[in-house]
Amino acid sequence: MNGVQNTSFGFTKLIVDDEEAMAQYYCGVYGLNAFQRVQNDDSGAGGPIREIILSHDDVLAGPTLVMFKFTDRPAPVEREAILGFITDDLDSLARRVIDHGGKHVSPIKSMPEHGVRVLFTTDPEGRMSENVELMPR
Repeated sequence: MNGVQNTSFGFTKLIVDDEEAMAQYYCGVYGLNAFQRVQNDDSGAGGPIREIILSHDDVLAGPTLVMFKFTDRPAPVEREAILGFITDDLDSLARRVIDHGGKHVSPIKSMPEHGVRVLFTTDPEGRMSENVELMPR
């Protein structure tokens, strides 16, 4: 243990160009809810921002995914992260990705040696997600 206590993972923020469209995508594909919106001209993040906070709940009680928009500049074009999602129905999730404007990077891959099925996808702005279904043992 490194001596840091009382610290837990809380959120991931995606820097996006269109926070409304990206919130609709992640809510539609992953069943998240948009439960809070923030707008601030002096955010401390280096410029004015807007964000939409997404969660499986309607309260700030667990991990969240935030669609974060710098209102005075475009989002970075490089892929800065790969989001990871776990689902119990990868085939259904794969259809929702397409239905909501995302793309499959490649077909679903079964990896029984790791006990998973995996599908890499991109959202409508090109950010990558790794979607995993645990296989029965």
